[in-house]
Amino acid sequence: MTNPTAAMLVIGDEILSGRTRDSNMHHLAQELTRIGITLREARVVADVHDEIVTAVRALSGRYTHVFTSGGIGPTHDDITADAIAAALRAKIGHRADAMALLQAHYDRAGLPFNEARQRMARIPEGATLIDNPVSTAPGFTLGNVHVMAGVPNIFQAMVASVLPKLTGGPPLLSQSLRVNRGEGEIAGPFGELAAEYPDLSMGSYPFLQNGAHGTNLVIRGTDPAMVDAAMVRLTRLFG
Repeated sequence: MTNPTAAMLVIGDEILSGRTRDSNMHHLAQELTRIGITLREARVVADVHDEIVTAVRALSGRYTHVFTSGGIGPTHDDITADAIAAALRAKIGHRADAMALLQAHYDRAGLPFNEARQRMARIPEGATLIDNPVSTAPGFTLGNVHVMAGVPNIFQAMVASVLPKLTGGPPLLSQSLRVNRGEGEIAGPFGELAAEYPDLSMGSYPFLQNGAHGTNLVIRGTDPAMVDAAMVRLTRLFG
């Protein structure tokens, strides 16, 4: 069985300008790997409506799941919800359940539930809310697109809410061998080994330490016995 696939769409001018460092993709990749969903692509787009629409349509048609981060807050540049609605041809408006959640939250905080904050209750028609235990303002799932906040601790909480509802496959296993040789020296036999195991993914990652070249050789796959067998062969070649 082929594992489900996923893509991530990171939305925000602050990422592209270098003002903010994205950590959400790293977290999502780890969590998806754990439950057997393969992250196949990641894109970063600016806070531009048409660019978000184009990316969402392309990714949602290609992968089992699309996860977005960023652009669902209360300010004018938070346009993700509208762009997702447009991409998936859904109507959007203030939704009663989201309004009630936010009203209660701001009442408890003693803060006005003003027009800006009400923007966070604008949800596309047909979407399912994603719980936000950190700051209440919900994300949402529409079709195969899961729309989440960009703030890392909120994003992580939303991922934890979404993933138990998704069907994964066998977890992706990984083993590695550190070799004190450069890639040019090991490329031939490593490539031959990879050809013998087409169902496994094998990668080489060079490093330079104290002036000496070395390579980390990594074997990944969902079949534990096959990964073990390939690792034994790799160790005999270069161990």
